[in-house]
Amino acid sequence: MYGSQQPILVLSQNTKRDSGRKVQLENINAGKTIADLIRTCLGPQAMLKMLMDPMGGIVMTNDGNAILREITVQHPAAKSMIEIARTQDEEVGDGTTSVIVLAGEMLAVAEQFLQQQIHPTVIIRAYREALEDMIKLLQDDVSVPLDKADKKKLEDVVKSCVGTKFIGRWSDLAVKIALDAVETVMLTENGRTEIDIKKYAKVEKIPGGSIDESCVLRGVMLNKDVTHPKMRRYIEKPRIVLLDCPLEYKKGESQTNVEIIF
Repeated sequence: MYGSQQPILVLSQNTKRDSGRKVQLENINAGKTIADLIRTCLGPQAMLKMLMDPMGGIVMTNDGNAILREITVQHPAAKSMIEIARTQDEEVGDGTTSVIVLAGEMLAVAEQFLQQQIHPTVIIRAYREALEDMIKLLQDDVSVPLDKADKKKLEDVVKSCVGTKFIGRWSDLAVKIALDAVETVMLTENGRTEIDIKKYAKVEKIPGGSIDESCVLRGVMLNKDVTHPKMRRYIEKPRIVLLDCPLEYKKGESQTNVEIIF
């Protein structure tokens, strides 16, 4: 008897529930607003956005994911658009601005069909059919086979990714560093190649230098300052000790005095 009762939902007083065509159009407008926010960050002539973090620091970037993750939104559709950029960055590492702008344009095109009283499932079905056609066209006619041994072709691919970024003026150096870093962390075991740059590669920023001094270090770097002016700055073939305890002395828990009488 109690199993047939409807669940009881306890909501706050300011909660408002909408449904129907009005909500669909509001979701589209929210997605278009997010796309318009970073639309000017796309392309070779992209403009930089100035961001201020909670600590007062200022960052200038045209990376879509870096901009969107600093934005606080409440609308569910806008949050979904930001999740698209985050997923694109985790899976591909590039194209965050492009995927948001493309999603915004797809929503804008779908808006006119909703106003013509076409059901959303019909629109989604048409989009999925178009997706299948695009994948087939890209695989058969547009895509070009790439040989991993051809370093010139690999440089062209990477250069097309960094050309629209702020580092584009140092594109040759950035491409060389990127390829060297990937080759350094690439592992081949049992015929399977694994490249995990998030686990085996790290970007270490050292103040005081220039971008031209950047390089790939094939090993482990520990950024530590010297504690005495007579310490050597360069040690060739050093011996490394791995300790599971700190070398610093431990201070006592209470104030104590030790008197030594001879």
